Amino acid sequence: MTRRKQHRFDYNSQSSMVVERGKEIYNDIKGHWKQDYFCNTQPLVVELACGKGEYTVGLAQAFPDKNFLGVDIKGDRIARGAKQAETLGLKNVGFLRTDINFLREFITNGEIDELWITFPDPQPRPKQEKHRLTHPRFLNEYKELLVPGGTLHLKTDSPGLFAYSLETVQETGFTDLQYTNDLYNSPLNAIHLGIKTKYEQIFFDKGFSINYLQCKNGRS
Repeated sequence: MTRRKQHRFDYNSQSSMVVERGKEIYNDIKGHWKQDYFCNTQPLVVELACGKGEYTVGLAQAFPDKNFLGVDIKGDRIARGAKQAETLGLKNVGFLRTDINFLREFITNGEIDELWITFPDPQPRPKQEKHRLTHPRFLNEYKELLVPGGTLHLKTDSPGLFAYSLETVQETGFTDLQYTNDLYNSPLNAIHLGIKTKYEQIFFDKGFSINYLQCKNGRS
């Protein structure tokens, strides 16, 4: 491990912005994010596979009346987002370090108001399908974790994953689907507020179009 990475892991272990194994709150936070972590009753917005937290932090700046939680397994990446949020003085940001497969261990049913999936690994090979974050097994879990009518967002540069996701969100009972294959030339562009991750900016600069969808949790 490089010295820089070790420094980030050390930061995570001390930072109140990062919830990870070894901290008391790690085992007790399920169902209590708003009350015990953010200490308010504002809506909870979760970003899965948040990487360096660019989108989580960007949204938190834009919406101070909401709580934002970035989830990722990579501690060195999370540390960057947490440091940025701390530098900006944001109080409505947190990061959970865990595998997304274990999300249910930390979030209870109906606890999330809005869910973002931004540029996930497309897992393009057929045998990887079950690992796609828009596979039905994940989507059915999101439906339970989201409040009824809660919003699911997906942004991806992968046409294959996007086409797959358009099918699976409808098959699993999500409703009010809106989508575009060219976000930056679409009326839906206003939803993302111009926030771009590092890799999204690279894709955009190379002329790749960005696919986006949003839909509602049809669970009553």
